[in-house]
Amino acid sequence: MKVTSILGSPRKQGNTNRALRWVEDELGRLDHRVSRIDVVDHNVNGCKGCGTCQTSNDRPGCPQKDDVPDILSRLFDSDVVLYASPNYMWGLSSQMKALIDRHCCVVTGFGTSSWQSLLDGKRVALVVTCGDAIENNCELMMQAFERFAAYLKTDYLGALVIPYTTTPDAMGEDVRDQAMAFGRKIDASS
Repeated sequence: MKVTSILGSPRKQGNTNRALRWVEDELGRLDHRVSRIDVVDHNVNGCKGCGTCQTSNDRPGCPQKDDVPDILSRLFDSDVVLYASPNYMWGLSSQMKALIDRHCCVVTGFGTSSWQSLLDGKRVALVVTCGDAIENNCELMMQAFERFAAYLKTDYLGALVIPYTTTPDAMGEDVRDQAMAFGRKIDASS
């Protein structure tokens, strides 16, 4: 199985990186090919809302010239896509949100009988770290991501949410065990 992970944190060595790395390592140990995209290393413009992308249903029709077409190409070539973000202000990081918004170019005809997605049938999952409790903190992000997955016509495998993260070094064996278990859950979906 080919897995692409997307780290949407502005801190490449932060809490979300640590949690995602454990999931990736477990998937690698289970003989899956895992590659990562660090959003901060790419030029990802925000969606301009021009609607040009809605004129093509066989390719992403976004006219912007940035790294998003290359990122999407890697997703098309994957069996599973892991989206990972810290929880900022009850939602995804701005880096991940910009990329998520640009996914509209892979969907046409939403809400109609001609609804199509170039990611139809892909399996997706979410990894989140947050500095506080999950309750009254991460539910809106998780709900929004589930809707995003449905919009893309993907198979949503669930979320790993790690609360009360302070520093990567403070994330102990219990968090590592949760991340590894999440990797095994993803493996079981293949």
